[in-house]
Amino acid sequence: MMRQLKMMGICGTYGLDSANGRMLQIVSEQLKDKGIEWVVWDNKAKPLPFVGEDGCWDHPNVKEYKEMASSVDAFVLSSPEYHGTMSGVMKNSLDWLSFDQTTGKIFGFISTLGGQSNTTTLNHMRVVARWIHGISIPEQIVVAKVKDVFDNDGNITDDDLNMRVEKFTDSLVKHATKLRL
Repeated sequence: MMRQLKMMGICGTYGLDSANGRMLQIVSEQLKDKGIEWVVWDNKAKPLPFVGEDGCWDHPNVKEYKEMASSVDAFVLSSPEYHGTMSGVMKNSLDWLSFDQTTGKIFGFISTLGGQSNTTTLNHMRVVARWIHGISIPEQIVVAKVKDVFDNDGNITDDDLNMRVEKFTDSLVKHATKLRL
């Protein structure tokens, strides 16, 4: 019998109490409903050092992060767009991943913006995933004007966005399942 699919969320903000953290939570709820095991890295609880800083190569959080990444079948990256690209937190998180953790694994991408919609951050994350031998799903999510997207309970108020999130999670499961056959 095959092991249950397992997916990992990586947030581009320091803590999970952000719009990007909320998007990962919404995705995780849908994935769990589809029988997927979900883990998320929390940089606030276990910060990753900057690549290259003193002692970073032996840091216990780096070891745990890489072990978590090695254990999954797919990744969901959720980053705010800062100055036309992914956040520094996301870039540092990706810099700690190598071929050992990512080759042939599925990647899905989410970006949040304060202004109008664009795909620059998604494209940059997609390029990094390709460099570390990941496989990107075609579906992606851009959350523009992010301050207007959630109600007071953190639920998405836009029906179209809710439908895109559902298609996104369906695609993650479909592609990760095909790679395991």
